[in-house]
Amino acid sequence: MKDKKELLFWIIFPLIVLLLSALVVFYLDLANGPLVLLIIESVVIVSTVVVRILLRHKKFVIRMIPTISFVITTAIIIGFARPSTISKSAVSFSSPEKTEVMKLADGDVQGVYSLDKEVEIYAGIPYAEAPIGELRWKEPQDVSSWEGVRDCSYFAPRAMQNNTSPVISTLVDMYSSKGWYPDFVMDPLQNMSEDCLYLNIWKPHAEESNLPILVYIHGGSLTSGSSAYDDYNGETLAHKGVIVITIAYRLGVFGYFASEELQNESPNHTTGNYGLLDQVKALEWVNKNASYFGGDKNNITIAGESAGSSSVSALCASPLAKGLFKKAIGESSSLVVKTPPHTYRKLDEALAKDKGLYEEFGAKNLADLRKIPASSLLKTSLTPSSMTLDGYALEKTPYETYKEKKNNEEILLNGFNVKEADAFVIPNFLFNPTNKDNIKERLEDYFNKDTAAKIMELYKERIEEDAFSAFNEIISVYWFMYPHQSWSKMAIDAGTKVYRYQFTKDNKFHGNYHAGELVYAYGNLERDRHAYRYNESDYSLSKKMVNYWASFIKNGNPNYEGCVTWDEYSLTDYKIMELGDHVGPINDPYLNLYPIMEEYVDSITK
Repeated sequence: MKDKKELLFWIIFPLIVLLLSALVVFYLDLANGPLVLLIIESVVIVSTVVVRILLRHKKFVIRMIPTISFVITTAIIIGFARPSTISKSAVSFSSPEKTEVMKLADGDVQGVYSLDKEVEIYAGIPYAEAPIGELRWKEPQDVSSWEGVRDCSYFAPRAMQNNTSPVISTLVDMYSSKGWYPDFVMDPLQNMSEDCLYLNIWKPHAEESNLPILVYIHGGSLTSGSSAYDDYNGETLAHKGVIVITIAYRLGVFGYFASEELQNESPNHTTGNYGLLDQVKALEWVNKNASYFGGDKNNITIAGESAGSSSVSALCASPLAKGLFKKAIGESSSLVVKTPPHTYRKLDEALAKDKGLYEEFGAKNLADLRKIPASSLLKTSLTPSSMTLDGYALEKTPYETYKEKKNNEEILLNGFNVKEADAFVIPNFLFNPTNKDNIKERLEDYFNKDTAAKIMELYKERIEEDAFSAFNEIISVYWFMYPHQSWSKMAIDAGTKVYRYQFTKDNKFHGNYHAGELVYAYGNLERDRHAYRYNESDYSLSKKMVNYWASFIKNGNPNYEGCVTWDEYSLTDYKIMELGDHVGPINDPYLNLYPIMEEYVDSITK
């Protein structure tokens, strides 16, 4: 009997240790646990095993000491397995060389050089007063001048936002890459503050003037994001002779909260669009300071992805942004639809819903709300994530503005990726995936019975083959492709030149999912912390896309010498540019679905 117990111990104990060790190691990587924690945990595991073996003949209470110690120690280690918060440097290498002092309209700044000394980077330049205290939920104010030289070698804090769990983020990465690639490298979080109205500049070091300017607006559902992410780092485009500026703006409850009190308080009777007004203020700053940093204020392009692209389409329709830019790049979102599927709401809807903020925090008035710490306000269940038809920043819906041919951009480049909605749709049905038995019901939930029936008929073969991907594609078209089709059509009708693309590159990671094109278009594959994902074909595509983007920013035409010709989008042949393993014109794959979507949108537009 004793020998049998001994045998079971040597079989079961190693299996349990192996399983627990694997789970802990897996979690440490998911949680961005640094390598030192893995080393410490490895020592704990080995020590536990050794001591447990030595004590295997002792009393039960004694035998449990190493196990209990292991559980307690591991719990403490897991508690520390989270990203640190840092002030993010403007460059990824240590001890960068300082630039000469650059004079701006409001004061002097000094930045740092890129590693090759060909690009100057100025991070964390204020473009408006800090929106804190009495300035919370007010139109952005002109920045005050400062004395001395402002150090711009670090990015300013990002806007207030709830941090996504690193565990969830890594699980999403695993889903998209269909595999686990552990690195145990701590990926620190950029610090954040309600004092967030800053921008960053990448400019060529060469003594040149009247250079084209790109102003980039980050995405993140209007509730998250940063102007300092590596995906749209401006160094590569700066090497192409473009001045790149990325801007931060107020997010969530700080950027899009709507209130009648605020509306009455405002001299412009606006509310709900503080983030959008920040973007306008940043564009005003760029126009005012362009000559100081060698830029041409008559050659400004605005660009953005996801909510940043929604913002671009809003700026193209805002009377406040008229004359502040000439060209626009919109990636994976548009508000130029009769009724946009996201990122937009009517004022009465905003006012009715956001009243709940007062109740949630027991506030009697705005004065009470302004006293609540920013960190506490982040915990609201409301989290406004839509621009508002406020009659000031947006006098009319973007669709109506385009219909009246009052849009601001002269030339538009816009497009989308293949699997835009997957990352949004799949988590909703994680434990009950879409199949041919439930897809009809789900389509009826998203649309209505009539629209669902028409889609089912159009997609009947696809649904039979793969209902899961068919459903994801249909939602992608509704949320992303159709809004871009509407934007392109309305822009062309208004006399605007349009260039259109679809990003199709599958790199076995994010690839052609939402936001997958960013690192390619802005030339940042090498800055990806998982650069091993990319091969020669990825770098080749990125080089082409960077050249297309740079040429468009400079000349209003994406074509450059030796490229595959990118023709203007036409409402007669509907050819769009494919950007993937194949680069060249293709037929828009969703032309048959657009009329059904348009009919549905017409039915819900009031």
